[in-house]
Amino acid sequence: MLRKIIIMALAIHLLACAGTGQAAGPLSLQQATDAALADAARRHAVAPASLKVGSAEAVTWSDGSLGCPEPDRMYTQALVPGYRIRIQHGGETLDYHASVQGNLLLCPPGRASTPVPGPGPGPGLSRI
Repeated sequence: MLRKIIIMALAIHLLACAGTGQAAGPLSLQQATDAALADAARRHAVAPASLKVGSAEAVTWSDGSLGCPEPDRMYTQALVPGYRIRIQHGGETLDYHASVQGNLLLCPPGRASTPVPGPGPGPGLSRI
């Protein structure tokens, strides 16, 4: 129960920071995955344990859009270390993109771009 409360608190904090430009601090792949699971559980009104992590990997995004650019927006043109987490619920896949600085977003179908080829943020952060 305590773990669930901590995960939900982290997810709420990360989602709040995503819209403000504030950073929550260095984020590990496990923390990003936990936050994505908590957000997906909230969106579907289910327990996080009922969701499946399809994949979770460290990546490098080509710019500040984290691989999910919105039309008519400008983004920082610099490589951004982060993560791509895919959560499965029933027949649906939720595609979460994150930066190691704590920004997490759910990328709608058809808007995601492929990360830059090569290593992600660093050792110990690559896959879970």
